[in-house]
Amino acid sequence: MSSTDFEALEQIRQLKHRYLRTLDLKLWDEFADTLSTEIVASYGSPSGGQPLEFTSRDQVVDYMRNALSGNVITVHVANHPEITVEGDTATGSWCLEDTVIVPDFGMLIRGAAYYEDTYRRESDGKWRITGTGYQRIFEAKMATEALPGFAITANRWAPSQVSDSNHD
Repeated sequence: MSSTDFEALEQIRQLKHRYLRTLDLKLWDEFADTLSTEIVASYGSPSGGQPLEFTSRDQVVDYMRNALSGNVITVHVANHPEITVEGDTATGSWCLEDTVIVPDFGMLIRGAAYYEDTYRRESDGKWRITGTGYQRIFEAKMATEALPGFAITANRWAPSQVSDSNHD
């Protein structure tokens, strides 16, 4: 493998991590910059409904902005990358673990999936995601009131915006 391929691998790893970080932190302009304008995305889960199909960056960003608005807290962690680079295109598989907390509805969702992505180095030299989707392994929904002692503190929101379902 050439040093150019190693450099591309690292850039793609950083791209995927930036995609997840900006999603969780709701940094929509930075999130949009991880995606090609003509991305094809396929999402869906038992709790969120399925399938969700998108064919543009604007559609993906608008959906995520609306679905994760307000008091929805997420964390997505991707590991075990398997990336193949062929010139200015690449494919990747990632193991995803995610947590979604929706205090307003007293809900906690944990899940795992495998992402399958495609990437392209675009004319500005940046790698972007051109295709993404995942296959769910599992998803577990729990009412926070059923979790003894459950309490949450979230740095992003003021305490009045995050409810503690065990003390409401």
